[in-house]
Amino acid sequence: MNIILGIIVVLGCVIGGFAIHGGNPMALMSPIEVMIICGASFGAMIIGNPLSVTMGVIKSAGALLTPSKFNKTFYLEILTLLYDILNKTRREGLMAIEGDIEEPESSPLFANYPEIMKDHHIVEFICDYLRIMVAGNMAPHELESLMEQELDGHHQEAAVIPGAIQNAADGLPGFGIVAAVLGVIITMGKIGGPPGEIGAAVAAALVGTLLGILFAYGFIAPFASYLSGKNRDESRAYECIKAVLVASMNGVPPQVAVEFGRKVLFHSVRPSFKELEEQYRAKR
Repeated sequence: MNIILGIIVVLGCVIGGFAIHGGNPMALMSPIEVMIICGASFGAMIIGNPLSVTMGVIKSAGALLTPSKFNKTFYLEILTLLYDILNKTRREGLMAIEGDIEEPESSPLFANYPEIMKDHHIVEFICDYLRIMVAGNMAPHELESLMEQELDGHHQEAAVIPGAIQNAADGLPGFGIVAAVLGVIITMGKIGGPPGEIGAAVAAALVGTLLGILFAYGFIAPFASYLSGKNRDESRAYECIKAVLVASMNGVPPQVAVEFGRKVLFHSVRPSFKELEEQYRAKR
């Protein structure tokens, strides 16, 4: 909803303001200028990035249509799942969860959390480190260090696509100038012609500069920022899991270990202690 609202505000203010000053909005509709600016920017992105990143940028357009799933409800599910796992290991021993972590898709424990099961990266992350805990051959500080190294790599990888989009946004004003210069070249060929025709050609050239700046700062850069925000939300989920598992490795009881994870969440999505207690009871 915020994406649609933002687009309406940007276009409404720019085109509306232009129309209020007496401009003809149709004068801004220049498909050829759009082709030059957007095509050149996309080509530059292809040159500057591996094909996998370019394909990732194309696929990421779908992220504009979906809100971040990392909300309070999702974090409640993560914390409750971790509590159930750690509580089981405390009552029955670490070996009791071996079957759950080897085949989480058929585990009754994981089956209670269908939203978590949809994110195979999070499930894999949880199961991988639980396997290490079951093996019992790694100290807590070593486990924490390994998690930090993996998460650092994960965050860097996640930042590649927003970075490529931001670079494209940075280049759009420049390609707008390119389109404008091309328009001026065409205009120079019309010198000596009717003044109205020359004026229309100059106006069309200036539209290129306008569109390059508008696309860059009105749409593409905010898109990169939106993706970065979604990645930031995802990173909190992994930091939450890390905090819980490391606390458990240090001998902290399950309910207190979960508090370690709850405390690293942003306030806007952090469940309260009471909400977490109610979630425990609802899942029993």
